[in-house]
Amino acid sequence: MQCKSVLLLSLATGFGASALRAQPAPDAQIQRGKYLVENVAMCADCHTPRDDRGQFDRSQWLQGNVLDIKPDHPMPFAAVAIPIAGLPGFTDEQAVKFLETGLDMAGKPAMWPMPQFRFNHDDAVAVVAYLRSLKK
Repeated sequence: MQCKSVLLLSLATGFGASALRAQPAPDAQIQRGKYLVENVAMCADCHTPRDDRGQFDRSQWLQGNVLDIKPDHPMPFAAVAIPIAGLPGFTDEQAVKFLETGLDMAGKPAMWPMPQFRFNHDDAVAVVAYLRSLKK
């Protein structure tokens, strides 16, 4: 009987430990979000101004930008990429839903040239964690 108890306790402890490991540490989550923002979604291309040499102005990282691209034909098109550092004006839930569905708070696709992302839940949460970690 004691062996069964020890075995059950070991299994429960093992499952508990793996469940804890499945949850990324906040720093790991932020680093995952940073990778997704900077290397996958390429958010800076629109949301960060560039200097006179064409390099990103790191002092205004993801602080919003007037877009220098325009469509060839008339269509709804955003002239400005909003600030996303700190996610001003969004709750975490709203931002995660946007990143998972590609739909804004009104249930409509964001205006071009914003892509309709379809991140999985964990990646959307990581992107939000990274953007929240940035200075507003």
